[in-house]
Amino acid sequence: MSDGMFRTVTGLRSGYDPDEVDEFFAHARSVYEQGPAAALAAKDVRSVAFDMVRGGYVTAAVDAALDRLEQAFVARARAEFVAEHGQPAWLTQLGEQARTLYGRLGRPDGDRFAPPEGRDQGYEPADVDELCHRLVAYFDKGAPLSASEIRGATFRARKGHHAYAEAPVDAFFARAVEVLLGVE
Repeated sequence: MSDGMFRTVTGLRSGYDPDEVDEFFAHARSVYEQGPAAALAAKDVRSVAFDMVRGGYVTAAVDAALDRLEQAFVARARAEFVAEHGQPAWLTQLGEQARTLYGRLGRPDGDRFAPPEGRDQGYEPADVDELCHRLVAYFDKGAPLSASEIRGATFRARKGHHAYAEAPVDAFFARAVEVLLGVE
């Protein structure tokens, strides 16, 4: 049974399963405080998913806590890497990660990602392309952009061959978040 780490939704609404959330955060705290460091990484925090249940935790509160937890794991990984290899090696590694994004960022608007299968729902390309333009401005001109802005980005839904498939877009921006967190 949950120990109430977060507020719960009211009425008949659904939220994240409290027991799953509490178990994950207890495990994350244990790993963060006692190790081993490889037992949980920022990408594991980013990819965790919880079942929705009636009367569960408020999703926005849990998601915000997950964002902070991911930042903590990135900061720890950066500190450990810098202690072992030095700051220049960390910056080189981040540069290499950023370069992996450039192939897609250099594609023309409307052609950055494949469309979804058949008439499956995808994302509105103009919305995705706009965030890609912001990433280019960040990398090329130092324009302000934070990992939380990328995480919080929403794209309108679109169906068919004029949309971008959701999974590749989500994976691409997850990699972008990794790079930005490494700098922040």
